[in-house]
Amino acid sequence: MGRINGISVLGFLFLLLSCGYSVGQTKALVGGTLIDGFGGSPIYNSVIIIENEKIIKVGHQGNTLVPKDAEVISTEGMSILPGLWDMHVHLMINGHSDYAHWDTAYIDELAEVVMPASAHQLLLAGVTSARDLGAPLEASLSVRDKINRGEIPGPTMYMSGPFIQHQPYPGTEAFRWGVNGASDARKKVKKLAEAGVDCIKMVDQDQMTIEEVKAVVDEAHANGLTVVAHSHRPEEIRRGIKAGIDCFEHTGLSSAPEYPKDVMDMIKERTAQMNLGPLYWTPTVEGLYNYEYVRDNPEKLDNDCWHLGLPDNIIADIEQSITYPGRLPYFQLTPSRRPTLERKVKQLIEAGVVLLIGTDSGIPMKFHCQSTWNELDVWVNEFDIDPMYAIKAATYWPAKSLGVDDEYGTISEGKYADIIAVKGDVLRWISLLSDVDMVMKHGKIVKQ
Repeated sequence: MGRINGISVLGFLFLLLSCGYSVGQTKALVGGTLIDGFGGSPIYNSVIIIENEKIIKVGHQGNTLVPKDAEVISTEGMSILPGLWDMHVHLMINGHSDYAHWDTAYIDELAEVVMPASAHQLLLAGVTSARDLGAPLEASLSVRDKINRGEIPGPTMYMSGPFIQHQPYPGTEAFRWGVNGASDARKKVKKLAEAGVDCIKMVDQDQMTIEEVKAVVDEAHANGLTVVAHSHRPEEIRRGIKAGIDCFEHTGLSSAPEYPKDVMDMIKERTAQMNLGPLYWTPTVEGLYNYEYVRDNPEKLDNDCWHLGLPDNIIADIEQSITYPGRLPYFQLTPSRRPTLERKVKQLIEAGVVLLIGTDSGIPMKFHCQSTWNELDVWVNEFDIDPMYAIKAATYWPAKSLGVDDEYGTISEGKYADIIAVKGDVLRWISLLSDVDMVMKHGKIVKQ
């Protein structure tokens, strides 16, 4: 057999495959149980034909011919899903417990070290698309664009850039922008839009005037951007609904047992308006719900998946900051908050809100390689949410909410081939997503 620079042809092909490169333009995933993201019954013995980056045919072995020149990849015994979305991540943080320290110590390393590492960890966990909500503008766009150009590995990222709020917290001015009046609010949003962000993130809107809140929303919508806002306090929700917020984040309301009646009435009034489209909500429950378990069983913190891409000094700094999980100020009220989470999530579902999978990934002790599957697990195994609903909340609905459902979110003809696979029945055991066996992004296998 011929040789290429001293390496056999077979060896060369093996090297290509082991590095995540694909041989051949056409691929066929054959044999697995397909959960396509639309929420219907799975397709058994499925066949998915991929050409370059896109899916060109979806069917099953009884009605879909595999092209003779296709690279056939067996998915027998596996569940096949669209690549997961995480709709609330923070690439700029990675589990450290002291934000004040982190924000100053590593601000100059976000764009080149921290955020790329976080993105790579998400991708290998099966997250092929994600929405980043709050980071310095230049770093956010740089990382997103490098991923899109194929220079660094990561999910397709949708970036908000800096938070918009009444006044930045001390020491956070690099990624939090304050507004002073409606005119200033419009100016700040326009600056973000012209820079190229994908959405606008607003927090503490109950500390802003209603005119400022409306100015943020109106300017964002005028520039074709959705607005995401916190829902930690009742007045944040009230003002957000009045102003036309597209998506709320977190369950909020501290240890209060449920949302107030007037807030629920406003939510129901909004979800009844079909002409406005769905009201989206990302509850981000996993970090709070699992805290006590992690505190009492900290072995999972030793999983080194979150070390990927980080230098030793940063890893050591993170480890030191979470040495005593039970002492972290961030979680001291969590034992009182945890019992309220399921009730609040069920209230939202009953009110007609469309829930999205998002995790707040990066908060203390919550790592990008673990957060997304943990959120799905809590929904399904603790809150008894139907697994198909949960999967749709991590695939179809995120793409729909960002207006990119013509390219992402389902395994169907014409979409980008963002596909994951796990061995076994993921509808029966959602925790199989803790160790995804195959990750394909834009038709290229990045993990197998």
